[in-house]
Amino acid sequence: MYAGAAVAVGLFGHASPAGVAWLRCLGAAVVLLAWRRPGRAAWRGRRLLLAAVFGVVTAGMNVLFYEAIARLPLGTAVAMEFAGPVVVAALGSRTVRDVLALVLVAAGVVAIADVRLEGSFWGVVFALGAAAAWAGYILLGKKVATDGDGIDSLAIGFAAGTVVLSPLALGTGPMWSSPRLLLLGVGVGVLSTVVPYALDQVVLRRVGQARFATLLALLPVTAGVMGFLFLRQVPGVVEAVGTLAVVAGVGLRSREEAGVAEPPG
Repeated sequence: MYAGAAVAVGLFGHASPAGVAWLRCLGAAVVLLAWRRPGRAAWRGRRLLLAAVFGVVTAGMNVLFYEAIARLPLGTAVAMEFAGPVVVAALGSRTVRDVLALVLVAAGVVAIADVRLEGSFWGVVFALGAAAAWAGYILLGKKVATDGDGIDSLAIGFAAGTVVLSPLALGTGPMWSSPRLLLLGVGVGVLSTVVPYALDQVVLRRVGQARFATLLALLPVTAGVMGFLFLRQVPGVVEAVGTLAVVAGVGLRSREEAGVAEPPG
């Protein structure tokens, strides 16, 4: 996922961040539709509506996230965005550990925000907006995995997201004249969307949404590693401590959750 995000950052000099996010959505839709070829039943009624809402929310999350990483280091943006999954995980039960986990995560987000608020206020706003959308992605993704058609609904959802967010294509102008840049845009869709989101659907069929949210604790770590390896983004001390606090909070929630039954749905 974040190898794709690192590639996307390199495309921001040729298209707007929102435009790159739209190309990601387009590339994912084309690849998924060609691969899955959803049947007619998947394009009708409640399943179509669920897939479309899921796709628009997910595409919106990607737009907000790309606008955030255009202004913040990759690891910082992901750590802040990760507040969304933490809230979903914490709402899965009402234990003291969950409250402590939320306190740790909130402290981590505040530490990270304080570092960047003065220089990139909108980066913080976009990252927190992506966090809210990520929570929606988890809740809707569980329904798609269990009540929809799984990866077929994923394909339909990204097709819907591509259409709804098509005005963002205005920010991709220069890329259409370069086959190499277009290929990279589609590659971002494959790396950051097709592979990880298809795997998400497999996992969500087997575990509850709260447990799934805790598994996402790995992502801030991998984002920081990718940002360091590919973008030479070295976190400062406060950012590193804030990121660790976020991960520690979810780790605390994860240990408690092992003995707690998942809520239905």
